[in-house]
Amino acid sequence: MPTTPFIPQEITVHLGRPNENARNVTLPFLDYVANVASSEIYPTWPENAIRANLYAQISFALNRVYTEYYRSRGYDFDITNSTTVDQSFVEGRDIFENIRELASELFNDYIRRQGNIEPLLAAYCDGRRVTCDGLSQWGTVELAEQGLTPYEILTYYYGDDIELVRDAPTAGDTESAPTVPLSVGAVNDKVRVVQLRLNRIGKNYPSIPQIEVVDGIFGTDTEAAVRRFQEIFELTVDGVVGKSTWYYIRRIYNAVKRLNELDSEGVTLEEITQQYPGVLRQGDSGIGVANLQYFLSYLAGFYQTIPPLAVDGVFGESTRAAVIDAQNTFGLVADGIVGEVTWDAIYDAYRGIVDTIPRTFTEGATLPFGGVVLRIGAESEDVRLLQQYLNGIGASFPTIPTVDVTGYFGPRTREAVIAFQELADLPTSGTVGAITWEAITDVYEDIAGGLSLREGQFPGFTIGG
Repeated sequence: MPTTPFIPQEITVHLGRPNENARNVTLPFLDYVANVASSEIYPTWPENAIRANLYAQISFALNRVYTEYYRSRGYDFDITNSTTVDQSFVEGRDIFENIRELASELFNDYIRRQGNIEPLLAAYCDGRRVTCDGLSQWGTVELAEQGLTPYEILTYYYGDDIELVRDAPTAGDTESAPTVPLSVGAVNDKVRVVQLRLNRIGKNYPSIPQIEVVDGIFGTDTEAAVRRFQEIFELTVDGVVGKSTWYYIRRIYNAVKRLNELDSEGVTLEEITQQYPGVLRQGDSGIGVANLQYFLSYLAGFYQTIPPLAVDGVFGESTRAAVIDAQNTFGLVADGIVGEVTWDAIYDAYRGIVDTIPRTFTEGATLPFGGVVLRIGAESEDVRLLQQYLNGIGASFPTIPTVDVTGYFGPRTREAVIAFQELADLPTSGTVGAITWEAITDVYEDIAGGLSLREGQFPGFTIGG
């Protein structure tokens, strides 16, 4: 499921209360909207009243889908037809013609709070038999007869800080859980989602350590936060985000932010902006390409079917050829495009080799990049190695501050990394990926081997890690 709201092509409805043994039916979202409206309101009502009710019904359903309210609780449906918790749906009922026409016009519009991106949980009731804090269905009739527009009717009940989203995009998949469990070394937007949600949950559960940098990189600090979350909620404590942990995080995140309430804390655009393009192909450039080239170049030393490759951060013909060779090697579709499956195969092969090498420091010698980006908050033997390499370089370049060799990546280590990156003409990210690691180990080996280096003469790398 996309992290931004969308209109599902289909919705699965449970024909009963959530825990009741009842059938599920899956149908097009438009058909669902028309059915609910035909089941709950009268086709003879003023059109503006019908429109206002449709907006509320659509937003209610989309909130259930977007927050995965039921799927995060282990159910295999998106919403129920129980009016005690959801809205009325009658399988097989006749649909009123005018309601079908209005539903066809409005089914991809919804209500949200200004500044938030999630569909409003637009609670409502009939206003005669039952009253509530949300919209009164019969009340909309009176307001429409007074000449109020659908938007004015909605603001009457939900406040002046709402807005209507129109023509929202559609998507087919309503389940967001990762197809491959997330663990140390994973780099993607789903990791960033986990980091954001755990940090917010941590405000209510302060024993969950805060992840200092939310960047989509699953490092040791993210693993520590996942483990503590699993301990608190009595899940299997393995530091891995599989389907069950993913949905439990989702469930608790919904709860602490009250996303299924009228007074929701809300989700802002900054919380869901994607950071990683995912797919790499010919014509691309940058750090993602450089890391890909680094992994392929290293694998070339172990697989005769994969040719050596220059690390320049530009996805040209030679990189495409190397990707095709790697895809053939690992039994994948050989299209020269690096999607999730190809990236994982290359990365897993690299990690499979590197993980067999003991990560211990030997003066004058270096080890290949461990496969996990190092940054503020990381704690591992690779951080300890990094600190020793930086101290070795700093003995010749005093602008690189000396750091304590603790294995913890704190502010002082970040300062040393940035100082090195400035000297090496690398982007000063303060993080250590494959390319920065390679530059650091190359310079360390040269110094240990007695080569004379001056500032500005670090060889071979122009793309930062």
